[in-house]
Amino acid sequence: MPTANTEEENSKSELQKNHGGGGGFTRWAVVAVIFRLALIYFPGNLNLSSRPEVSTPLTSIRRLAEGYWLKQSSMSPYAGSMYHGSPLLLSVLGPLTVKRIEGQPSHILCSLVFVLADLISSILIRATGRKLQIAYRKSLKSLNLLNKSTDSGALSSGDIAALVYLWNPFTIVACVGLSTSPVENLFTILTLYGAATGLAPLAAFGWVMATHLSLYPAILIIPVNLSYSGSWFYPPAPLSPEYTYAPPSKLFRSKEHGKVGDGKSSQEIIFSWRRVFHLLVWTSLWSVYVLVLCSISVKQHGSLQEMFQRTYGFILTVEDLSPNIGVLWYFFAEVFDFFRDFFLIVFHSNILFMILPLAIRLKHRPCFLAFVYIAISSMLKSYPSVGDSALYLGLLGLFLDELADMQFSFFLFCGYVGVSLLSPVMHNLWIWRGTGNANFYYATAMAYACFQIVLVVESVSSMLNHDRKLTKLSTSKLQK
Repeated sequence: MPTANTEEENSKSELQKNHGGGGGFTRWAVVAVIFRLALIYFPGNLNLSSRPEVSTPLTSIRRLAEGYWLKQSSMSPYAGSMYHGSPLLLSVLGPLTVKRIEGQPSHILCSLVFVLADLISSILIRATGRKLQIAYRKSLKSLNLLNKSTDSGALSSGDIAALVYLWNPFTIVACVGLSTSPVENLFTILTLYGAATGLAPLAAFGWVMATHLSLYPAILIIPVNLSYSGSWFYPPAPLSPEYTYAPPSKLFRSKEHGKVGDGKSSQEIIFSWRRVFHLLVWTSLWSVYVLVLCSISVKQHGSLQEMFQRTYGFILTVEDLSPNIGVLWYFFAEVFDFFRDFFLIVFHSNILFMILPLAIRLKHRPCFLAFVYIAISSMLKSYPSVGDSALYLGLLGLFLDELADMQFSFFLFCGYVGVSLLSPVMHNLWIWRGTGNANFYYATAMAYACFQIVLVVESVSSMLNHDRKLTKLSTSKLQK
């Protein structure tokens, strides 16, 4: 009998045969890097670093430079109200903000770091997409549902997703605008890649760093555990790394028993608590390591308690009410202080209340579940930016085969384009020309949130409809 490794090698060779090599992706990736470098050398970087859609109090390179200046002046980097990021990020990027190369743009070294982060993120998305597609093909093949039309296309879904991430205008402006979002996105993507490939240390490291930088990726621990621990997959071999995709378990039960829902299959769906424990051990080790590094970084002019208050506390209490593309700043600027704590709990609970129902319904698709979590947190987080949207829009490309029938795609595309164009216009009318007010800009933020809601709802609905179609198709073949 062929082993799991042999089947995986055969699947990889079939993918290369159907979609060609990586030449197309490489050419477009190189052009994307060159395009970013050209924009970086454009005078003033188009002033993107000052745009509220691009830079937030957590991702602004200017605030990071201010925090590094305070640290170099023997003060706590969290003194005042400027810097609220990670002390580790400050130690890495801080020195690059003060180094100048004659004849080069300011912060050129930071810009190169962000370009490199985008490139590595696209490569990881591509690798994750290939893993997903291999698992998808093997699942369809085991159900006798694989046909030639499934393999059509010049580029695989992983290549398309990687190129969408690289060429997304949101990704480009976040990179050129000197936002630290590319670094945060890199660790989030590294988490998904580590879980998809069965590398517990890598997945745990990515999750710990992503959570340390922006808090909200903490909810990804559920899809990461489901993916790494083999939740709801049809195993060609026990505990192979193909955990990233499987149709609902009843499909395989119907294949063995002749109809859907007939008891337990001999090919029992596997969930390994041993692997959950293994992942949690690595997560604990990396968490302790990061905390030790943070304590070393802040021990001279501060403490870990101050760090938590100025980072996570700043995120949870929404202290900075400067305009952004989110929905919280305007609300908390208008709400009475007496009700502020109550509504803070309400808004943050919105994310928590969606975790369990979505995990139960999409447990057989951990990577798609991660995409949904990222999209929801990007919509409801305290200080969102276009870099957050760039991440989930890039991950959306990983599921092109399953979401081919998604409704309102053109409507959503036009909505995103319209909001992207109207937002700076409304901000200019309000702040600079004085012919508008805060409602103008907040209206675009509300519209942006509505489009994101429609995207999440329609993508989940389309994915579930795809699973239902597989169930009906498999059942009809068995009945024949």
